Amino acid sequence: EDFVGKGIKKSGIPREDVFITTKLYPDQYADAPNAIDEALKKLDVGYIDLMLLHHPGKGDIDAYKAMEQAVADGKIRSIGLSNWYIKELKEFLPKITILPAVVQNEIHPYYQENEVVDYVHSLGIVMEGWYPLGGRGHTAELLGDKTITEIAKAHGVSSAQVILRWNLQKGVVVIPGSSNPDHIRENLDLFGFELTDEEMTAIKALDRDEKHDWY
Repeated sequence: EDFVGKGIKKSGIPREDVFITTKLYPDQYADAPNAIDEALKKLDVGYIDLMLLHHPGKGDIDAYKAMEQAVADGKIRSIGLSNWYIKELKEFLPKITILPAVVQNEIHPYYQENEVVDYVHSLGIVMEGWYPLGGRGHTAELLGDKTITEIAKAHGVSSAQVILRWNLQKGVVVIPGSSNPDHIRENLDLFGFELTDEEMTAIKALDRDEKHDWY
């Protein structure tokens, strides 16, 4: 958080042109108000656009309520959850006041979570996917998948672009990470092509229910 805050200031980009998301981790739930203030102090950017609870854990309701108070105090603009699924959401949501703006879960062609996506959308919540390209140790296999590479060839784009475009057409916000400027530009260049219904169906058939992290 401190490095992100310093980077934003050094960039010269106006604060309002940057969307900052950070999280509270389970070991911070017991003292969430101070953890929120600590994040604000480290970032030193005035406010946080979106804060998420990292995953269910002891004290998560109280931690979320602390985020709700931070919204009322103008410290945070939006709040949400990460690694919550249908069962957890059904238990959690009746106990809080502000509907999460976002639920952020692992989503990629080998782990599609279609029922979760539909459920989250039915609540009017944004679905966001982490590990959209498969995650550590799995990216090469996913980018090299025959179905995906054939679709990429047909559109004259990369496999990564096909996967990210597939997410967008499913209504899933994607957050691919990269330190390579060329890859960052490529990840943003998703609006010059559209996958057909047949291509979307072909990618849907790749689902293995194969989770690549334990959350």
